[in-house]
Amino acid sequence: MPPRRAITGRSQEPRQRFAEELRSLRAKKGDSLRQLGDAVGWDWSLFGKMENGQTIGSPEVSQALDIYYGTPDLLLTLWELAAGDPTQFKERYRRYMALEAEAVSLWHYGVSILPGMLQTHGYASEVLAAGGIRGEELTRQVEARMGRRELLAGDDAPPFRTILSEAVLRTSLKDVAQWHKQLESLAEAAERPNLTLQVLPHGSGTHGLVSTDVMFLRLSDGRTVAYTENAHHGELIEESGSVERLQRAYDAVRDLALSPGESRKFVMRMLEEVPCAPSI
Repeated sequence: MPPRRAITGRSQEPRQRFAEELRSLRAKKGDSLRQLGDAVGWDWSLFGKMENGQTIGSPEVSQALDIYYGTPDLLLTLWELAAGDPTQFKERYRRYMALEAEAVSLWHYGVSILPGMLQTHGYASEVLAAGGIRGEELTRQVEARMGRRELLAGDDAPPFRTILSEAVLRTSLKDVAQWHKQLESLAEAAERPNLTLQVLPHGSGTHGLVSTDVMFLRLSDGRTVAYTENAHHGELIEESGSVERLQRAYDAVRDLALSPGESRKFVMRMLEEVPCAPSI
């Protein structure tokens, strides 16, 4: 079924509406893509991709366009809606994404990769490409992950705890510069007041989550749901007994992990081991 149209005739699908508004504003201005690029200071081809729905660009681009078109916060607001739209995720993730956006607190355990909301653009690109995603779909999925980072930003961001297996920090990217950037971002995130980072070191022994990534969401109605995932399958778990068993396993892992202070030192040691990109 095609997206329902609003009274204005514009799409109600956030990414498509964003692209439509970009095309409409440029048409009213009478600019070519090249003229727009020269005026705003970005490569004109980026605006073409944004207007075709291939990318939504960055919030900085939308802010610059708002200034140029004299539309205070209009495009930035549409960008935020497009970035947070759960329909850009695969079907099995959509209910989880809707719940994640409503969560009043979150806690996570990672076996081999960082949670999406802590990934940099370079990290997300390489991890998703390794899973076989290519082309425009890769661009969309990376942007979707970057949009998830906004959940932990701002003064009203929910509390978030992540416990990372040491393997997560030992599995570096092929691009050394991007890996250095990711570790820097993680070290900065660990300093946020709403974020608690712990590392589970090698040698901690077996435990109930030894092969399972899991995210717990505390919802506003007091319920807790869990989402478990491996490389090939994800499952949203809402049945209270199953969630309780996973929580007990998580508590046992937390008891084995380094303290937040020692974990921050661990990340900094990892960062020191990665060579910086050569200056040009």
